[in-house]
Amino acid sequence: MRLELTGRHVTITPALRKAVERRLARLGRLLNDSIVSIQVVVSREKSRSHVDLTLHARGDHFLHGAATGRDLPGALAAATEKLEHQAQKLKSKWTERKRQGVSAAKAGSAAPRPERAGRDFAAGGAGEDGAVRIVRARRYAVKPMSVDEAALEVADGRDAFLVFRNATTDTINVLFRRPDGNLGLIEPEA
Repeated sequence: MRLELTGRHVTITPALRKAVERRLARLGRLLNDSIVSIQVVVSREKSRSHVDLTLHARGDHFLHGAATGRDLPGALAAATEKLEHQAQKLKSKWTERKRQGVSAAKAGSAAPRPERAGRDFAAGGAGEDGAVRIVRARRYAVKPMSVDEAALEVADGRDAFLVFRNATTDTINVLFRRPDGNLGLIEPEA
């Protein structure tokens, strides 16, 4: 977890940093250490202290909490309470999604696809404004491995596909899980 602590009209003392880290450690335990970064802005205006927290969790989830109080510890406590409430809601969504995935697997049926995604795909993948959107982009290293090793990684169930460099042909291949449960392999033409 990366912590960015900023003070506006407030000097960041080691005691203040320790108090913030102690409060945020509870959030880290609540979200099972899935916090990517936290930005904390502490400011003072006349006799009021203001704390603004922005938390970035895995899966592009952003939680925000702000509070104003007469003293800094009170404002920090109120802001972290707001974040804890949001974090509990997010965690319950994660666990509910896991439960639904397990029950669908037990029933032997695939999870139903959202109707909206099907319409977008049928319309050529265009969104409401007609432009094609990239919803999620991920980068990772392309490792040289055999087709059997790649099949084992895809069979683990972590990803629906794997891009890898075929160790025998030295070409980039894609191995993916088909809707029928088998694996498909995409190889470039020679």
